[in-house]
Amino acid sequence: MGRRANRLKIIPLGGLDEIGKNITVIEYKDDIIVIDCGMSFPEDEMLGIDVVIPDISYLLKSKDKIKGIILTHGHEDHIGGLPYLLTKLNIPIYGTKLTLGMVENKLKEHRLENVSLNEIKANDKIKLGCFTIEFIRVTHSIPGAVALAINTPVGMVVHTGDFKVDFTPLDDDNVIDLHKFAEIGSKGVLVLMADSTNVERPGYTMSERTVGDTFNDIFMRANHRIIVATFASNIHRIQQVIDAAELFNRKVVVSGRSMINTINVAFELGYLRINEGTLIDINDINKYPGNQIVVLTTGSQGEPMSALSRMAFSEHKKIELVPEDLVIISASPIPGNEKTVFKVINKLIEIGTKVVYESLADVHVSGHACQEELKLIHTLIKPKFFIPVHGEYRHLKRHAELAMELGMPKENIFIASNGSVIEFTKNTGAITQTVQSGNILVDGLGIGDVGNIVLRDRKHLSEDGLIVIVVTMSKQEGKVIAGPDIISRGFVYVRESEDLMEEARMIVREVLTECERKNITDWATLKSSIRDALRGYIYEKIKRNPMILPIIMEV
Repeated sequence: MGRRANRLKIIPLGGLDEIGKNITVIEYKDDIIVIDCGMSFPEDEMLGIDVVIPDISYLLKSKDKIKGIILTHGHEDHIGGLPYLLTKLNIPIYGTKLTLGMVENKLKEHRLENVSLNEIKANDKIKLGCFTIEFIRVTHSIPGAVALAINTPVGMVVHTGDFKVDFTPLDDDNVIDLHKFAEIGSKGVLVLMADSTNVERPGYTMSERTVGDTFNDIFMRANHRIIVATFASNIHRIQQVIDAAELFNRKVVVSGRSMINTINVAFELGYLRINEGTLIDINDINKYPGNQIVVLTTGSQGEPMSALSRMAFSEHKKIELVPEDLVIISASPIPGNEKTVFKVINKLIEIGTKVVYESLADVHVSGHACQEELKLIHTLIKPKFFIPVHGEYRHLKRHAELAMELGMPKENIFIASNGSVIEFTKNTGAITQTVQSGNILVDGLGIGDVGNIVLRDRKHLSEDGLIVIVVTMSKQEGKVIAGPDIISRGFVYVRESEDLMEEARMIVREVLTECERKNITDWATLKSSIRDALRGYIYEKIKRNPMILPIIMEV
């Protein structure tokens, strides 16, 4: 065991085989640091779920070892799970100015106080337990993004965070620090963990400035209102919309709560440049002609309750779209969202508005590195071992192949899953075991109280409907006094199926008579007898399987 104890453990608890809820644990003996704590959005079959957060059982078991949480940047898939984690664990948080600004906003919403927030800058070094962490400036679609060089007793671990190589970013002082990557690489790196989001795309990701040029072109030709939908957290994109609006003397109206929050935080902290008088209140939108207005909104993923969706379906309280309007969707659909995005695009085109989206013009570039940029980082870092992160399985697999193309031996690459424990000595690495990990579902204020069984019931109810049988029985003799009455929801319309319902009532009566004859008074047996008899009858009649709920009342 003694020798095992001297190993470095890297444990991804989220962000593998998925895009979202990124969280990674790095552990050596009695010290743990955590990188990011994100959330993701529910999949279609997670009916009624609001957000999904990582299972942190492993951290709760080792809470005395945790020295801090280090954040790479302020996107939801990296900070969205923090408020939930902080209700259970009191740990200091480290991040850049804007990242902490975004976190503070979340903490206010969740009414969390006394959280230790520690601001760091690129090139800073901090010591947490046996780890020394250096922050490296990278370019992404939000300012203040950093990669991490973590010096451990076993060797150097580099985590790129989300990044792209953009030599002409919007904020000139935010060019990726390739010099620092090269310097760290020249000293020797044990493990590289790198962003795999765009590994399937050849070439380079276009510079964010190309979007600005496209906006200027479109704004110059537009002669009515322009509506731009993008991610609320894409501050660089928001800046380009504001710049184009100011260039063509348009006022900007912001719609969507998350967009308003982000703009307030970024403006207060000096990450957005907005001239006096550019932003106007949504209530004043009709005081200006259409050709002087730009609406900046959320909803680029077609989310049902977002501002853009509400406009498309004419449910927005303040903004009614007209055929002369131009809508720009400045984002690409996250995998799995294509259907909802095109639903909104179809609706917008039906209204008559002109819609510009990624496949029609360069109105979006990614914040993630493509193959050539990834090759550059691999070549500068020259790691001994490699763990692809931040991607679905196909992305991780392709990134592993890319590393092999660059000459890395296959056995030095670990395609891990959430919960994998990857252990390293100075010369060896192996996936040794797995720990508990997974999805915790958040529905309203309930965290984790909706599990597989509840979801299965919701699916059953949504597909097959519900029948409730109400029977009143006497306490003394166990005889039926009233009923059975049958109530159905989402199964059949009672009036049109009176015969079916009458027959069902007869069957329940027969079951109860039979139970009375056999002197069965135990409720569980009564209920399951009713359920079985009715299920068989209904399936035989109309080949459906509604949920059957018998309710017995005693008087």
